[in-house]
Amino acid sequence: ILIKSFNNIRRGQIFDENFLMSIASIGALCLKDFHEAILVIFLYKLGEMFQDYAIKNSKKSIKSLLELKPDYVNLFINNKIVVTNPKEVKVNDIIIVKPGEKVPLDGVIIEGESSFDTSRISGESIPKDLTINNEVSSGFINLTSLIKIKVSKTYENSNINKIIKLLEESIEKKSNNEKFITKFSKYYTPIVVILALLIVIVPSLIKLVDPLIINISFTDLVSKALVFLVISCPCALVLSIPLAFFVGIGRASKSGILVKGSSYLEKMASVDTIVFDKTGTITKGNFAVEKIISSSSLETLKIAALADYYSNHPVALAIKEETKNFDIDLNSLKDVTDLAGLGVKALIDNEVALVGNEKLMKEYNISYPNIEEIGTIVYVAKSNRFIGAIVIKDEIKESSYLALNKFNEEKINTMMLSGDKEEVCQEVCAKLNINNYKSSLLPIEKVDELKNIINNKKDNTSVVFVGDGINDAPSLVNADIGISMGQLGSDLAIESSDVVINDDSLLKVYELIKISKKTTRIVKQNIVFSIGIKILVMILSLFGFANILLGIFADVGVMILAVLNATRILFTKK
Repeated sequence: ILIKSFNNIRRGQIFDENFLMSIASIGALCLKDFHEAILVIFLYKLGEMFQDYAIKNSKKSIKSLLELKPDYVNLFINNKIVVTNPKEVKVNDIIIVKPGEKVPLDGVIIEGESSFDTSRISGESIPKDLTINNEVSSGFINLTSLIKIKVSKTYENSNINKIIKLLEESIEKKSNNEKFITKFSKYYTPIVVILALLIVIVPSLIKLVDPLIINISFTDLVSKALVFLVISCPCALVLSIPLAFFVGIGRASKSGILVKGSSYLEKMASVDTIVFDKTGTITKGNFAVEKIISSSSLETLKIAALADYYSNHPVALAIKEETKNFDIDLNSLKDVTDLAGLGVKALIDNEVALVGNEKLMKEYNISYPNIEEIGTIVYVAKSNRFIGAIVIKDEIKESSYLALNKFNEEKINTMMLSGDKEEVCQEVCAKLNINNYKSSLLPIEKVDELKNIINNKKDNTSVVFVGDGINDAPSLVNADIGISMGQLGSDLAIESSDVVINDDSLLKVYELIKISKKTTRIVKQNIVFSIGIKILVMILSLFGFANILLGIFADVGVMILAVLNATRILFTKK
């Protein structure tokens, strides 16, 4: 402590807790209060030990993420495995990941199937089974079988590298409470040192003028000043408040929630309104066949699957996924023509087949029934005869139902801003009990709506925007807290946001609110408790009712209790 104090004085950082501890312990030794001198140092170091323990526990989850940084890659070239640096691997290169190894780079499985431990990325403890054409993220751990992966992102753009960058950013950004404590200590410490000197100097000068006015020895005055210094040391505030936010960020990262700074963790405690994007945020972002309207569902699906076989449109992919186990004869398919804005025309079994929207049916004068279904409707016709229709929808995530129930229970206002059609947005909001929505919005219109919400919010509350796409980036930047979906989210959305959720579950937003509220509650408890005890004991010391032991409790004892209180954040339930 003496060495730290001396080094800080050399750097011009005189008034800190090391300086106060040094004065208090040296003063106690000069006054021959050896037990008190030992207690000052011993209890201060004990408090630091508890602090280190708390930091060590909160760092575990962060460290476990950093350990996922890949050391090497098994590059597959000319039927040989070449061990190389991850930074040297390019997009479309083939890599091998053996059982027990980390997935070093983002990509798509092209050979093999395996179970993966995704817990350090998504926070989910159950292993994930993936096979050919499934995407894998860097940071996953291969558990069972050897797989080949086609690399889709370079190391610089990989998921794990982004996470590491986000963690580094989160430590740099301070909350308002932390900034308050930094400023508070800067002015508070020199003031109490001056007050301690005045406790000795003023009575001594009065005694020189008239010894009868003050009947107290110089030694007792020094002892009083030292007690005052020990009491006034702001250790509990200086240590416990930054620690509480650090522990909160660590606890969040353990659940796959990456907070870019303690200021955002603090703001999450006062959330009044949560605004959602729809596709990829509330919904899965991938289409699925919802319903088939036809007298022959099998025929309708087969014609649609054949006509769309070479298409990569999301609607075509949904149809192909639905028919992946069908026996489809490609020899019967000829002359496929893509009709822009309408659909597809093809020759199937030498008969003209049409698969597309309502406009396509009108274009070829095909009679079709009026279908009043919400979603994307694909009309199927063959030989100028309507065969059937396929209703395709973007599925709502299961976690969205659970999360919206939680937000409603907490009386948090919810709103959806989407570029999708009115009827689709209306159906989604009705299913999820979302308070309000705006549909058919362009990205700039989303921002305008969001700004309007922020301008009309209650004082000292926060507006959160949750999104995942490139078009959500402006809204993520303009919100009080922007939360992006890390798994489905675009690179721009992740860069623009303040919080990243690794597994795209809206339940993690609710969990973050819980962690934030507990963190800020503990911070406030520590501030009130620390300052309250100090003021009380400082008043007692001025009137001679506080000795060095009570002073040590008011400083180090309160610090230990505040640090222990901060560690409770680690035990926030999922």
